[in-house]
Amino acid sequence: MIDEITDFLFGLKMTIISAIFLVIAVIFMILGIDIPIYLNPAWGAVIISGIPMLLLALTRLIRERWISSALLIAIAMVASLMIGEIFAAGEVAWIMALGALLEDWTVERAKKGLRNLINLTPQTGRRIVDGKEEMISVDEIKIGDVLRILPGESVPVDGEIIKGTSSLDQSIMTGESLPIDKDVGDEVFCGTMNLYGAIDIKATSLGENSSLQKLIDLVKAADEKQAPTQRIADKWATWLVPIALLIAIAAWLITGDIERGVTVLVVFCPCALILATPTAIMAAIGQATKYGVLIKSGEALETLGGLNTLVFDKTGTLTYGNLAVSDIISLKDDLDEMDVLNMVASCEKLSEHPLAKAIVEKAKEAEIDIEEPKDFKMYPGKGVSCKNSYGLVYAGNSKFLSENNIDFNVDAELNHLKHEGKASIIVALNDSAIGLIGLSDVIREDSKSMIDSLHDLGTETILLTGDNTETANYFASQVGIGKVYGNLLPQEKLDWIEKLKSEGKKVCMIGDGVNDAPALKTADVSVAMGSVGSDVAIEAADIALLGDDIGKIPYLKKLSNSTLFTIKANIIISMAINAAAIVCSVLGLLNPVTGAIVHNAGSCLVVLNAALLYDRKFDDSIKKIDTENVEHSHYHFHNDGEHSHSHDGIKVIDEIKTENGVKHMHVHKHALGRQSCEAYHN
Repeated sequence: MIDEITDFLFGLKMTIISAIFLVIAVIFMILGIDIPIYLNPAWGAVIISGIPMLLLALTRLIRERWISSALLIAIAMVASLMIGEIFAAGEVAWIMALGALLEDWTVERAKKGLRNLINLTPQTGRRIVDGKEEMISVDEIKIGDVLRILPGESVPVDGEIIKGTSSLDQSIMTGESLPIDKDVGDEVFCGTMNLYGAIDIKATSLGENSSLQKLIDLVKAADEKQAPTQRIADKWATWLVPIALLIAIAAWLITGDIERGVTVLVVFCPCALILATPTAIMAAIGQATKYGVLIKSGEALETLGGLNTLVFDKTGTLTYGNLAVSDIISLKDDLDEMDVLNMVASCEKLSEHPLAKAIVEKAKEAEIDIEEPKDFKMYPGKGVSCKNSYGLVYAGNSKFLSENNIDFNVDAELNHLKHEGKASIIVALNDSAIGLIGLSDVIREDSKSMIDSLHDLGTETILLTGDNTETANYFASQVGIGKVYGNLLPQEKLDWIEKLKSEGKKVCMIGDGVNDAPALKTADVSVAMGSVGSDVAIEAADIALLGDDIGKIPYLKKLSNSTLFTIKANIIISMAINAAAIVCSVLGLLNPVTGAIVHNAGSCLVVLNAALLYDRKFDDSIKKIDTENVEHSHYHFHNDGEHSHSHDGIKVIDEIKTENGVKHMHVHKHALGRQSCEAYHN
């Protein structure tokens, strides 16, 4: 009940109302309006901001045995009320409420990401009993039950395939960008998606023992390890409270004037000290937001400046996470690369597999008129076949070609593609192999330059990925990362982060997937790719790059250093003003009201100094989001007219023009990592 009252009165609306009462009181003082003490408008601030502050101080003192800065402010407020200085009491209470409100805005972390992760857990399963299917709750599934998972369904529990073949999307667990082919005897994980063929599995682990539940538990446990940042003023409160009381009592006893003692308490209140950290952090967060970086905690800013080890995930972080055709290899002298591409694109045209879509997209880019296939057949986890003008075409893995008695001897080519971390499809015509297609994730253009910049700053870089080791090594060599660890599950990534921290290293983790969430939570600082990253990863991370521009990491470090400098400067300013005000109070140069005004001026000075951080420039190469002055366009020509694409600020407009005017117009709006699409038709 007490916590609910405190949270309500310390809220934004009530703090604004409290400020209004103080402003009215100031106006009355300026105009010389004499009113009875019980009608002083400052009572509104005392009641609204003072009561929760008093409750907070007593709760911390009695329940938590914690001498906090709230206790010193409560003493000053009560002392001011005892001598009839209502405005001074209301002012110190309101400053405390404002500081608490500012800090809440900067350190509060949403729990939505964890809820999203929990929602990934399937709620029902399709159990097979005596050859019949029945839908049951996941809670009813027992070890050894046979479950059927149809294409498009999620695996409800960990299990082992006992019938069927398929390809599963395991990105939730491993971050692997490619679907994984599964056959009888292979293990499947809870929460992963079955893409193609129906499979029957035998349940091997349930509930809290499932791989997905363990992932959820890892995120929860890592979150609990993150202690909230304690305010600087509260760290010093143990010393400030007795010192303030001693000086106030001494001033009263020596001078015989209780008003001087109360004034000491008023000016001694560490309100400017309380505001020193949150205001600088708010300014830094606002500065970063202008450049498309969302910083969710002040602790992250503080730690960034001292980090010395940067750990990357691969897929969606150093790469785009999108498959593209990288190699077209012809094994026959009478067939060129375009013939191979044309042949396999026709065969893959009706497939929904991500590899097939990448091949068809490549053929479209090459302006190939893709032939319609005949007798198309798909074999989940193996490949496809069809007939076209070339003959009977097969496209798939080596097992698929062997089952169809097709002659192939492409081990050297397959090993070369595998060494470079690429997926491969063997293309066969009639009874012999005629080519290979290699597919690979696409490395971000700025990945290498960013890694080079970090190395120049003396920062160590490490790659932790769920991809196979050969793939990981190839991509790491392309961007310049020396240390590589592949084939990692979420627990193993987390273990590596903890190992690095145990060696005394300050670790920053950058990732984008659900599987990265535990490691992101455990790292000293974590960064998620905001536009393409999963909600869970974004919520688990301290920082989100809304434009997925990892080149901004050096900028973030400079921002962190400047923020720390501003905080320290604010602390020095506030302590200097407090020291001068205490001397003036003891000498009788200030009374409670003028002391409150000086005290308020110090708080304002701290806020203004922090505000300067908002517009400071750290790196000319980092451009802020400009919604007014950025404009460019380019044109493509189609048979039905002119297709124009223009970029106006953060609004992207696509128009298809015909002789009769605009036929279609698509507007894509990008803001803070989100995208919306509107369509207009004549």
